[in-house]
Amino acid sequence: MNLRVVEKEDVPLFAEWLNKPEVFGEYNPLRQVSKTEIEKDFEKGALEMMDFIVEKKDGSRIGFICHFTLVHPAGKLLEIGYSLVPSERGKGYGTEVVRIMVDYLFLSKSIERIQAQTDARNVASQKVLEKAGFKKEGTMRKYLFIRGQLRDGCLYSILREEWKEPKILTKTT
Repeated sequence: MNLRVVEKEDVPLFAEWLNKPEVFGEYNPLRQVSKTEIEKDFEKGALEMMDFIVEKKDGSRIGFICHFTLVHPAGKLLEIGYSLVPSERGKGYGTEVVRIMVDYLFLSKSIERIQAQTDARNVASQKVLEKAGFKKEGTMRKYLFIRGQLRDGCLYSILREEWKEPKILTKTT
């Protein structure tokens, strides 16, 4: 697996993924954003999140992962989000990608915690997070508005002290 920052030439595919419910995921809010809007945000550097394309060793692009900061009265919280194209789910790529992102964030930022949220029905994503070392903190009742209904969300986190050392980024083969 390889993660690389979204480049201008990735914008059309990125826009396609965000606008396709089957790619963005049945457990995420419906989102419609134009390629032009994404291009404008990309040009201005206005995106509040850092997006990465997920590539297989052969260079095929199979999804994305991002990290972003949430502002909270007690301080800033770092959160991750991810999605893979349906044909590449269930193959272990999600866990590997999350581990790579966790390594990257703990190695490059002075943070003590990384969090992720998921729809309470999204068991596959919960398993990915748990395999990557995240712990479930709790259920947020009626937290997400998805496809016309309020849904419960699950909050997961990993602390620097639980991570301890890189799992992927420093491995050599």
